[in-house]
Amino acid sequence: MLSLTNSTLVQRARAVRLLVLDVDGVLTDGKLYFLADGSEAKAFSTLDGQGIKMLQNSGVTVAIITGRTSTIVERRAANLGIKHVIQGREDKRVALDELLSTLQLSYDQVAYLGDDLPDLAPIRCVALGVAVANANTFVRQHAKAVTALRGGEGAAREFCKFIMAAQGTLKTAHNAYL
Repeated sequence: MLSLTNSTLVQRARAVRLLVLDVDGVLTDGKLYFLADGSEAKAFSTLDGQGIKMLQNSGVTVAIITGRTSTIVERRAANLGIKHVIQGREDKRVALDELLSTLQLSYDQVAYLGDDLPDLAPIRCVALGVAVANANTFVRQHAKAVTALRGGEGAAREFCKFIMAAQGTLKTAHNAYL
């Protein structure tokens, strides 16, 4: 569980400059909705969206790496101001390496939130690899922590708040709304 009493997690969170998120099962509940006309629908949590915006405003870059390709993801990312969106990549570790090269960052500056086996390699290699509460059991076992909340139900917001609290920016983010 993400806890500010875990000094190792807090220390790792303080160094985070990039949060990478999976989509299906992390920003959504993992269900895929195919409509009669052949189009696809996904439900995103506004709580997660607000957390992502707050984290970005605090100076942490947010990126998406997802195995599926969807215009809905492009639209949601644009809505949230997420500039780095990598879709259609099951080789998420390779995609992450490419992103880190572009951003000139190292693994010790990265947090990753995932839920299933394609997320395992990035979760294991970054400083703060975390799984959502309803993640695959094997993935949870290899994560450095597990959120209390489920994917699509505020887990990303929980993780964003944890990073901001560790970096001392959460109070400022909250005060902006007073």
